[in-house]
Amino acid sequence: MRFFRFLKITTVVIRFGLDEFLPEGFFRSLIGAVFFWRTYQEARGERLREALENLGPISIKFGQLLSTRPDLVPGDIANALSKLQDQVPPFGADAVIETLRRVYKRPYQEVFSEFDLKPIASASIAQVHFGVILGGKLQGREVAIKILRPNIRETIDHDIALLYVVADIVNAIFDDGKRLRATEVVAEFENAIHDELDLVREASNASTLRRNFADGKLLYVPEVYFDFTHREVMVMERIDAIPVNDIAQIRAHNIDIKRLAVDGVTIFFTQVFRDGFFHADMHPGNIFVGKNGIYSGVDFGIMGSLSDADKTYLARNFAAFFARDYKEVAMAHLDAGWVPKNTRVDELEGAIRSVCEPIFDKPLNEIYFGNVLLRLFEVSRRFHMEIQPQLVLLQKTLLQVEGLGRQLYPELDLRPVAQPILQKWMSEQVGLRGLVKQLRKEGIQWTATIPQLPRLIHRALEANPSERLADIERAINRVARTQRLQTAVLMGLFVVLVTVAAAYAYLLFSFAG
Repeated sequence: MRFFRFLKITTVVIRFGLDEFLPEGFFRSLIGAVFFWRTYQEARGERLREALENLGPISIKFGQLLSTRPDLVPGDIANALSKLQDQVPPFGADAVIETLRRVYKRPYQEVFSEFDLKPIASASIAQVHFGVILGGKLQGREVAIKILRPNIRETIDHDIALLYVVADIVNAIFDDGKRLRATEVVAEFENAIHDELDLVREASNASTLRRNFADGKLLYVPEVYFDFTHREVMVMERIDAIPVNDIAQIRAHNIDIKRLAVDGVTIFFTQVFRDGFFHADMHPGNIFVGKNGIYSGVDFGIMGSLSDADKTYLARNFAAFFARDYKEVAMAHLDAGWVPKNTRVDELEGAIRSVCEPIFDKPLNEIYFGNVLLRLFEVSRRFHMEIQPQLVLLQKTLLQVEGLGRQLYPELDLRPVAQPILQKWMSEQVGLRGLVKQLRKEGIQWTATIPQLPRLIHRALEANPSERLADIERAINRVARTQRLQTAVLMGLFVVLVTVAAAYAYLLFSFAG
């Protein structure tokens, strides 16, 4: 099976002239000599896109990932791959019926009073049907049912195994292979695609996002019905909403387009910096607008998450970027370890300035963040910047948000929308508020650890002599850290009290005079 799949890939490579991507050398010359009659009118990026479409849905998915990585592929190829459409013919009704019977252990007619065997949407991993629940507390509830494609796991496993082979070849024959980290990119794709194969996981993602936006003022997330959800089938609330790219319908319902565009940017930055958990597949097919003008999202198979460290460095970069402090941007990259330690800050600062300065004070219709990212990735190559796999989904989502905002309201300016969110988040992470928040977070651990210190020291003394000193030192350091934090809190409170007292005394003295 794998041999025939590899043979098909080889045939497609030769048919579309993808040997052009090989570096100059013996193999490229040999293929060119053997298949000398080939001529092409299309550019290499378009031929690569068509080749991936011919190879099937998994290759299309991988092409979509590469389209968000202009640090790995040239700009013309990234632009061509961005045109890939995830439109796949649906699988048949017999397969749908069989999957439902296997999952529910009974005919689907005993679960749903109505079920449309014709899918409303079909993609590379799954397709969606509409239905109505039969019986129980949810009797008569209109739902959307997402069903995985039959045997999709086996297909994906075979294709990913071949992608690893391709990655090994890239590492072997390209001089820039180490920096490109092709194997890590395939591993990243494998993790993302396997997450999409577990619909219970997707349902959990939806539930978390729904809880994060529980007030429903910015984003409404449909409710998931876990009693009807399994790894191969997910059932959730059916929404009555308008596709976000149907501008005519949005205007017909008197929805404020400008506010909608602002809300989209606000939702993105709120997910990233407040929650560290964001919808990472925000293309128009997954975003809807309710008749009340509130966004609604679907398809939560691909979600991004950021650590506190990632959020801190990103907020620092964004804040410095909006303030045009390019030295701070350069320092943030250096402190994060994204560039080598021997990088000259002034040179990196100048390179970043040359990319960012021309775009300021322009409305969104004059700013193309895709081009800005391309230029920044050129800078990254020059300064040997390591690729940050955990930020790939964020880059992709930012580009999708840009496209969404441009479509809705081209005059939108991202800076005044995003800056207050960043400032609020930064104020909560530093200073007295940040300290109090950290103390609350760590307080439980301290109360559990401090009473154990005598026992830990006694255990360390009973251990073999070579380990005693290290154990005692760790225990003492833990106490010292606690004391330092307590001292910092007390000093902070003392300073605040002295400041307030001084101000109060000054006011009394002023009134007395």
